[in-house]
Amino acid sequence: MNRPLEGLLVLEFCQFLAGPSAGLKLADLGARVIKIERPKTGDACRQLSIKNLFVDEDSLLFHTINRNKESYAADLKNPEDLVRLKKLISKADVMTHNFRPGVMEKIGLDYKTVQTVNPKIVYGVVTGYGNEGPWKNKPGQDLLVQSVSGLTFLSGVDVDGPVPFGLSVSDIMCGNHLAQGIMAALIKRAKTNKSVLVEVSLLESILDVQFEVITTYLNDGGKLPDRSGAKGSAHAYLSAPYGMYETADGYIAMAMGNLPNICAIIKCDISDLYVEAGSAFENRDKLIVRLAETFKKKDTKTWVELLENHGIWCAEVLNYQTATALNTYKNLEIEQELDLNEGKKIKTTVNPIRLDNEKLFAAKAAPKLGGNTSEINKEFELENNT
Repeated sequence: MNRPLEGLLVLEFCQFLAGPSAGLKLADLGARVIKIERPKTGDACRQLSIKNLFVDEDSLLFHTINRNKESYAADLKNPEDLVRLKKLISKADVMTHNFRPGVMEKIGLDYKTVQTVNPKIVYGVVTGYGNEGPWKNKPGQDLLVQSVSGLTFLSGVDVDGPVPFGLSVSDIMCGNHLAQGIMAALIKRAKTNKSVLVEVSLLESILDVQFEVITTYLNDGGKLPDRSGAKGSAHAYLSAPYGMYETADGYIAMAMGNLPNICAIIKCDISDLYVEAGSAFENRDKLIVRLAETFKKKDTKTWVELLENHGIWCAEVLNYQTATALNTYKNLEIEQELDLNEGKKIKTTVNPIRLDNEKLFAAKAAPKLGGNTSEINKEFELENNT
């Protein structure tokens, strides 16, 4: 399959998750992505592990984010390496970095300088909190960004205090936004034949993820999200039936729906709590507890079949073991194997996009640090001083 970004050369001066995850998306779509890494240590994500899982001296996390890329080792403080890099930049379509504000200016690879080297470059920048303002030099780390964005007061119940997401949601969403911005910039460049600057920040990305509830806050008199005090509540601005409930053998998730109708189906009497629509919010915790008492009486399968037969939106709550065993999961072909050295393989996910009914499988493993330096020097004649 010919992929839409084939022939596109991307230079990735990024480490950790946000920038590299954007590079991963571009690579899956056909772009050639070359990671520019410092000699000896490389991308810091090579040593950033989850549960101390490593494969061939690099973390499993690094492998999941940097598959299908190449690695070029260069010291940005070395004048000779910098000359070679500028030659490479002159031939690139896209360049991304996530250095702190001011670093690329000192090195001489800031947007204005790079424009003189390549006047058609798409130049992508990832920051924690933007290039300007009092927070511009604060560490752009996922948990910290979640903490200052209000996100941590949306999950859990009212007595929990702040509850962070159990994954790097700020990084991942910021990487998605960067990839979107780069592809939009490529279209603009095709029209204008000029360079384009693309800027994203972790904070803006995670605020955008919350557009639904932030919009509610801004138009509701500045009232803070009001998390329920009842176990299973799932949305600070929604009442029963929305939430998760324990059953006789597991859990069931209930989406939006007509509460009196649902209660009639499951034979849950709420006549003393629900007089009119406003009662759903006034008596939210009591309603959730009442529903929970009812759902505990039967197993999940029984409830799901009963409710679905009446057109009610619901689902069994699954963990990874049960979810990945489903035929639905298998039919999505969301897993792929990466081929490593000496017959080693690792499993990871596949890009969720289909093009012309085909999945974007990419079995090429993450590169060894500097593993492509020599061949890239030869291919682009970077050692030639003329």
